[in-house]
This record gives sequence, structure tokens and C-alpha cells, in this order.
Amino acid sequence: MHYHRDGSMSFDGNFGGIVNYEPNSLAGPKECPAFNEPPLKISGAADRYNHRDGNDDYTQPGNLFRLMTPDAQQRLFGNIARHMAQVPPEIQLRAICHFFRADPAYGTGVARALGLDLEKEMGALNRPHD
Repeated sequence: MHYHRDGSMSFDGNFGGIVNYEPNSLAGPKECPAFNEPPLKISGAADRYNHRDGNDDYTQPGNLFRLMTPDAQQRLFGNIARHMAQVPPEIQLRAICHFFRADPAYGTGVARALGLDLEKEMGALNRPHD
């Protein structure tokens, strides 16, 4: 609830349910490279730092998942599945891929809680496209 979107001092209307983050797959905003700042001449060219290079986003969540008791893991699966129930299946599968990267049991547990048939989904991914 800030001044820029949907806050009490927003003066240009309510944006409703449209997304305001990028990347997204819901026709929301997309980064436009034309608006990147040009590299600065220092003692050579300097450009934007890509904070994603060299980052490992999966070890720490995987370690935390493995520290959980089986009961806590089941609650986690159910909680995620309840919140993802209305999400389109292709986005559910993208999220499952991230859970798998943290720990295969994590991805499998969430997929089962969502009622997804991983064998069928993996077969669809491996089928040659026409």
C-alpha cells in the first residue's frame, strides 16, 4: 500500500489484479533494453552488474527442507498446494521445477499435493513436437 500503486495516496486509479513484476507470464510489464543505462567509461567499459551470475538459489532452501520433520514437510506440501490450486498448470509445473532443484522430494511432494501426474507431464516434455 504505497503511493505508486493501489495505496491511499495513489492518484491515477486502482490497477486491480494486473501484475507489476518482471519476468512474468501474465502479459505484465517486460523489461525494455532500450532504457538500460549506457556503460560508463572508467578505465575501460563498466556495465550493469548481473546479480544472478554465480548465485545458487537452491542449496539453502534444499538444506532447510531436509531439516524439516516428515510431518512439517507434509504441512509445507499442503500449504503450497492450497495456494497454487488456482494457478494455471503450466505455471505450477514451472514452480515444481524450482522445488525439484532444491530437493527432488520437495518437488515430488508438492506435485503430489497438487494432484499432478509427473510421469505424464515428463512424458509430454520429452515427446517430439510436430
